[in-house]
Amino acid sequence: MSEQQTGVPEQREPLVARVLAPNPSPFTYTGTQVHLVGTTDLAIIDPGPDDPAHIAALVAAIAGRRVTAIVATHTHRDHSPATRPLAAITGAPIIGCAPLTLQDLGPRADAAFDTEYVPDRVLREGESISGEGWTLTAIPTPGHTSNHLAFALPETKALFSGDHVMGWSTSIVSPPDGDMGAYMASLEKLLPRDDRIYYPGHGDPIESPQRLVRGMLGHRKQREGQVLRMLRTAPETVPAMVGRMYVGIDPRLFPAAERSVLAHLIDLAQRGQVRSAGDVWSVVA
Repeated sequence: MSEQQTGVPEQREPLVARVLAPNPSPFTYTGTQVHLVGTTDLAIIDPGPDDPAHIAALVAAIAGRRVTAIVATHTHRDHSPATRPLAAITGAPIIGCAPLTLQDLGPRADAAFDTEYVPDRVLREGESISGEGWTLTAIPTPGHTSNHLAFALPETKALFSGDHVMGWSTSIVSPPDGDMGAYMASLEKLLPRDDRIYYPGHGDPIESPQRLVRGMLGHRKQREGQVLRMLRTAPETVPAMVGRMYVGIDPRLFPAAERSVLAHLIDLAQRGQVRSAGDVWSVVA
């Protein structure tokens, strides 16, 4: 990650600037990357957490320009809560992904979702918003979350990939909302596109996006193969599998790794290759 100062706009290209939010963590890397698209009028993509100092930094970066839209790729709390104070300050509509309210009470980090997110307009596949010299077109990319959108900027062949493709790590896919089959299909969907660069929600811009997407697909398929090989040896629980599969990672990331392994297992079960008995998983004979 290149050195970037929190709250200070960094111009990546004439139509794109980014502002780093002050929320670094093992799950957000150096923090959420907020992207400002446009010159005379702006779209603000994933404005980040509702933090007063961060909101003040975004207002300073806007520098009096008209905000056409406040855009959300998905509703994790490191991405969308600042939509509300920014809408109140700028008068701009909140546009982008659908709201997501989980009914499931299973073992996951439900607090990570922004349940207060209320968009003025939800974009569907291929729908666009535009301003002076820019267009953002919605591309549904479910998997990390079921409501995840990416946004293409055709004027410069850039793609704002949110958390679907990141510049520092693979995405967490956490059931019940996270879906590994959908995540893989969304990667396949991006592969034939001719985007020049990805601007992710976390980490540096991705300057060889097709190569990275191919690598991510290969990585997930390797993980799936690892899961199957392990279960062909003996039935296992998810924590035991993670302990053997993720050697050397930050222990704080083990819960996230367990969710991703569970997502692989659910996908394999839906395809009839594995099954569970309580917490123990085994291959289907």
